[in-house]
Amino acid sequence: MENRYADYINYRVIETAQYFINHNSTIRETAKHIGVSKSTTHKDLTERLPRINPALYKQVNNILEKNRQERYMRGGIATQEKYKRLKRGDADE
Repeated sequence: MENRYADYINYRVIETAQYFINHNSTIRETAKHIGVSKSTTHKDLTERLPRINPALYKQVNNILEKNRQERYMRGGIATQEKYKRLKRGDADE
C-alpha cells in the first residue's frame, strides 16, 4: 500500500513539473490546475522533484527564479487591477 502511495506522489510531482514547464506558469496557476494546494505544489517542485528527477528540477528552478524576480511587478499589476475594478464598481473583489 505504501509503495502505491509513493508511486502516486512521484507521478504527481512529475506531472506538476511538466505542466509548470510547458505552460511557464506560476505556483498558484499550477496548483489550481493540478488540484492541490500551493504549499503542496511548492513542496513537490522544490523538495521532492530534485530527488526524483534532477534534470527536470533544473528547468523548474529556472522558471521559479524568473518568477521570483518578476514577483514584485506582478503584485503591483494585480493591485492596480483590483483598484480599477473597485472604482468601476465591479462586485468581484
